[in-house]
Amino acid sequence: MPALPSAQERPAIDRVLVLLPTYDERENLPRILERVHAAVPHADILVIDDNSPDGTGEMADDFAASSAHIHVLHRRGKEGLGKAYLAGFAWGLERGYDALVEIDADGSHPAEELPAMLELARQADLVIGSRWIKGGSVVNWPKQREVLSRGANLYVRALLGTHVHDATAGYRVYRAPMLRAIDLDGVTTSGYGFQVDLTLRVLEAGGVVVEHPIRFAEREFGVSKMSRDIIAEAFTLVTTSGLQHRARQMKALLPGR
Repeated sequence: MPALPSAQERPAIDRVLVLLPTYDERENLPRILERVHAAVPHADILVIDDNSPDGTGEMADDFAASSAHIHVLHRRGKEGLGKAYLAGFAWGLERGYDALVEIDADGSHPAEELPAMLELARQADLVIGSRWIKGGSVVNWPKQREVLSRGANLYVRALLGTHVHDATAGYRVYRAPMLRAIDLDGVTTSGYGFQVDLTLRVLEAGGVVVEHPIRFAEREFGVSKMSRDIIAEAFTLVTTSGLQHRARQMKALLPGR
């Protein structure tokens, strides 16, 4: 892992926005809002609802009406996690937040680790809540899913030559200047592919990426949004990006370069 720059080289993080995409998360929403607020009382929360049929959006409006820290962004329909986060990034950057957080609404990401991740963000551009570094773990996962996730991340590291152990992770803290520096308008991926895509963009922009171990627990309520199409998209993205990366390396080794 590269040496971290001193904290003095990056501005302070005063305003934090936690992005909470939702689609049919009515059972989980009160729990995750309570956990996030308990962990980081000073942070604002943006619920990004994709017109949930179960009324999650309306419930979020009720919470927002009673708290100045909760906001709601209603979208017309289900368009994927990547687009939800991009909409949230745009909302937060327009309003001058210093750091933007990705976290799942289902409670699988431990909000209690957010203070430690924000502390690391003082010296980094992207902090990833990682399952696959020392101290990280998963709970209630079938063995097949664990093998798939570990294998996917090993594939990413081998093909792209990165130091990141959990590039597919969805629990993240981004510094706002880094989000402004990368081409968010060019991002078209979702799910695993979205997380890998943004990790690569941060690294290619010269950003500092660090990982913090987390205990990832499978959701208790609702249904996972992950699909075979999202997994296939991520595999295609990694393969294409990896081949391009290796081609650039070979070109740089050619005589006269």
